[in-house]
Amino acid sequence: MRRILAVGLVAGLALTACSSPSDDASTSDSGATSGASESGAATMSDTDLSYDVSGVEKVDDIAALLPAEIADRGVLNIGAAIDYAPAEFRAEDLTTAIGYDVDLGKAIGRVLGVETEVIDGEFASLLPGIGSLYDIGISSFTITDERTANYNMISYISVGSSYAVRTGNPDGIDPESVCGATIGVQTGTWQEEELAAFNDGCVDAGLEEIEILSYATQSDVTTNLVGGKVGAFYADSTVALYAVALTGEQLQIVGGVRDALPQGIVVAQDDEELTAAIQAAVQQLMDDGTWEAILANWGAEGAALDEAVVYPQS
Repeated sequence: MRRILAVGLVAGLALTACSSPSDDASTSDSGATSGASESGAATMSDTDLSYDVSGVEKVDDIAALLPAEIADRGVLNIGAAIDYAPAEFRAEDLTTAIGYDVDLGKAIGRVLGVETEVIDGEFASLLPGIGSLYDIGISSFTITDERTANYNMISYISVGSSYAVRTGNPDGIDPESVCGATIGVQTGTWQEEELAAFNDGCVDAGLEEIEILSYATQSDVTTNLVGGKVGAFYADSTVALYAVALTGEQLQIVGGVRDALPQGIVVAQDDEELTAAIQAAVQQLMDDGTWEAILANWGAEGAALDEAVVYPQS
């Protein structure tokens, strides 16, 4: 854990110092990337941080479930917003996608006998691209009724939400009463929806509204908190804890972890074959201990689910 955070700090500070990555950058299993940005940062291999999935073997019965189009192509395309450490973010070379979601995607590909390619996009644009730009989405998607009304989601991890503030909490953010606060959040996330609901409660109670500042990337959210433009940010608990380390503890968590919910891999709702293949592959990785080992590698042990459930449930 200490090694991961120490190396990740360098990558995270480099991320917050640069502009957002282009939406068309893509990273393959081998680390080759199109649309790569230039940087003075030292290049690092994804193996410096990533879990080694080379020992995960193809399971023929599960691979047989894969739609012929993907099996023939030999590549599973995965949509992700690569700026959400430690789930999915960029290594020091600012091109290679790493994180526990990325490692899970690679392991799924191994079980299915195909390569994987992570295609970067803004978080809010990912869901509309499922089934066209991307075969699946693995990008910290909280399972919600709104999402499962339009997509299939396969549960794999349970993550809560946390508020991060500057160390010492100079703006006096009270996580139990955020009316009147200025809070940053990533566009399209569950936390953005929650903040909107919290704000409705403030208005109904006749209290000062929350000033919600939404940003396309989590790195922008973190940068604006460190710079004092917002008094707090609201994000996944794993992301908030990692941001504390990435910024050299310029930030701290207030209020602990709130309301843990399952997150899911997204598949087009009319693609029953692919849904079945992904569900079976994830269950295999849960059963053989690979998924738990991946999370432990990233310091997120205890968050793994032990059953890959397909939502919406029939």
